[in-house]
Amino acid sequence: MSKSVTSEPLERLRAPVIAWQLAQTFWVGGLWLLHFVLLPALGKIGLAPLLVQEVANGLRPLLVGFSVACVLLQGMSLVVALGLRALWRDVRGQLLLAVLLLAGSYFAARAGWLGDYWQMFSYLAMACCGLLLVVQSPPEARR
Repeated sequence: MSKSVTSEPLERLRAPVIAWQLAQTFWVGGLWLLHFVLLPALGKIGLAPLLVQEVANGLRPLLVGFSVACVLLQGMSLVVALGLRALWRDVRGQLLLAVLLLAGSYFAARAGWLGDYWQMFSYLAMACCGLLLVVQSPPEARR
C-alpha cells in the first residue's frame, strides 16, 4: 500500500479531534479564568466590589453564550467521530448535554424564572462539567 492511501482517512478524521480540543480550551478555560482569576484580580487591585459585580454581570452571560456555541461544536465533533448515539451513550456526550441544560437554566435564572443562587450554581456546574470533559480523551474516530 502506498502512504497516501493509509494516511488520507486519518488526516480527514483528525479535524474533529482538533475542533474538539480547540473549542474545549476556549470555553472551559474561559469559564475558569473569569471566575477564579479575572474577577478576584479586579477585586485585589482595588476596584469597588460593585464595579467588579458589574463586570461579572456583563461578562458571564457572554461567556455562557460562547460556551454554548463551543459545546455545540464539540457535539458535532463527537457525532462526526463516533456517531449520533454517542451523545447519549458516551460520557462526553452526556456531559455536553448537561452543559447545554445548565446554560439554559443559567439564562432562565437570569430572566428571573429561577433564583439568583441558581444562576451561580449553573455557572459553576458548567465549569465543573467542563473540567470533567478535560480529563476525558478527545473522541477518536471508529476504525
